[in-house]
Amino acid sequence: MLATTEGERPIVIARDAWLLDLGRRPYREVWDLQKALVDRRAEERIPDGLILVEHEPVATLGRRGKREDVLDPSLEIVEVERGGEATYHGPGQLVGYPILRLPDRLEVKRLVTDLEDVLLRSCSDFGIDATREGPERGVWIGDKKIASIGLAVRRSVTFHGFALNVTTDLREFLKIRPCGHDGGIMTSMEKCLGHPIDLEDVKASVIAHFQGVFGFTLRRVNVSELLPEAPAGRRLRRP
Repeated sequence: MLATTEGERPIVIARDAWLLDLGRRPYREVWDLQKALVDRRAEERIPDGLILVEHEPVATLGRRGKREDVLDPSLEIVEVERGGEATYHGPGQLVGYPILRLPDRLEVKRLVTDLEDVLLRSCSDFGIDATREGPERGVWIGDKKIASIGLAVRRSVTFHGFALNVTTDLREFLKIRPCGHDGGIMTSMEKCLGHPIDLEDVKASVIAHFQGVFGFTLRRVNVSELLPEAPAGRRLRRP
């Protein structure tokens, strides 16, 4: 976000960025896509952007994760380069992957704070009083965790991101030790509100606050606009 001044009044100039809304996709497919987009962003061939997606059930292990943190052998496990330990992705969870060029690796801490702000504001839109005060980074409702954040940086570009539990089946977290905790530590927006909630409504809120916090104007795109040279067999199908 750029800021100039006109007299004493600051003027905020929003930057153009892309939004890729993938619907529901397998984890590995979108992981490969992230890495391809990181390379294109590092080469200044695309601007900053955000991927939003739901995943099929999967456990991912960050750099500090251990195989024994996955308690159910039937659950697919993917070891990835993000920070953190074990987490679960599945239906009813809104996952966001910001692909952002950072001026300095130290900006990662600020990025985590900004992502927390986006999620806190979205929770507030639905009457949920969330906080960032918990045993680790992320978004919390009392002693329950509603959203996790784990990032990686390659070639000064971020990938991986956040996972917000909207209508997630919380029993799935009992199959892992999320961030080293008992699976019962996790909650969801639906659980907090006590009634069903539309993931598309939450998505709209997250998009609006992501634009506000980061100073972006997001434009919806297709994968082919971001990776025009990709062989047809490697492109994601449109949702």
